Amino acid sequence: MSGSDVLGEAFGRIPDAVSRAVDGLDAGQLAYRPTLGDSSGSPGNSVAWLIWHLTRVQDNHLADAADRDELWLADGWAEKFGLNLPREDTGYGHTSDDVDKVRVDSAELLVEYHRAVHVRSMKFVEGLSETDLDRIIDTSWDPPVTLRVRLVSVIEDCLQHAGQAAFLRGLLAQTGQS
Repeated sequence: MSGSDVLGEAFGRIPDAVSRAVDGLDAGQLAYRPTLGDSSGSPGNSVAWLIWHLTRVQDNHLADAADRDELWLADGWAEKFGLNLPREDTGYGHTSDDVDKVRVDSAELLVEYHRAVHVRSMKFVEGLSETDLDRIIDTSWDPPVTLRVRLVSVIEDCLQHAGQAAFLRGLLAQTGQS
């Protein structure tokens, strides 16, 4: 199996995890934020924020690697979501107030955006050679980041956030909100 085949297999697991985390949830459930047991008193992230953020990161990072526009900006997803955030926002560094701004009316919008990003990601990954994967795409790190490392990082981020969303979905059931 080539490196691009392995990456395609890994990216291929994300959409099912996204769908399982959001399917059947209403707007209130998608926006639910559990209160953390720490001294900050800040609530955690919502399912909507987690799925939106993982999809924005995948869209942003793969668009950058492929030297393309993000679907979020080029295909009208920013307008479809209508969030009170800067159009380029991916969720990095969000405050609790910023997290509250990521609200959606339906799980389907999250799934549709993720599906569009996934299709584009798979097309990009399937055409990569080993030489492509070894290309340095970010020299601001030591050692510099190759395309292979960036793609693995995106996969890890997406799967972790999808897992967090699935955990939060389970909390909804425990708190009687499902």
